[in-house]
Amino acid sequence: MRRRRPEKRTILPDPVYGDLAVAKFINYLMSRGKKGVAEKIFYDAMETIDQRTKTDGIKVFKDAVSNASPVLEVKSRRIGGATYQVPIEVPEGRRFFLASHWIISSATGRSGKPMSERLAHEFISAANNEGGAIKKKDDTHRMAEANKAFAHYGRR
Repeated sequence: MRRRRPEKRTILPDPVYGDLAVAKFINYLMSRGKKGVAEKIFYDAMETIDQRTKTDGIKVFKDAVSNASPVLEVKSRRIGGATYQVPIEVPEGRRFFLASHWIISSATGRSGKPMSERLAHEFISAANNEGGAIKKKDDTHRMAEANKAFAHYGRR
């Protein structure tokens, strides 16, 4: 028997924009507990976006995350000795998590410039439906589409 799920922790909205999604993204961006560094990277990226695109950085951020959010993903399910990749719908919280992580990892994968510039570039790319995070989402959707035949195993 499985144990109960832990209760959800509530986080405070970020100080500059007063937005929960931004605060959550900064937490995902943070490494080794250095929140100040993560905040500086994010806010510098927002400034870079403002200068480059002449539009509001938060709007580009929201567009990027919504464009990179997957609708379907595959989950391994063992049935009668065989493992099937069963496509399932992605819950709302996990969509944001996956989109954020794909954006961060594709920004980290770029070389050269400082992280804030790489992140800004990735946000702009994702908002325009291109870049590493969008490619990852498309791959995930393609995988789910290919395994559509096993969708009936997803229901319990």
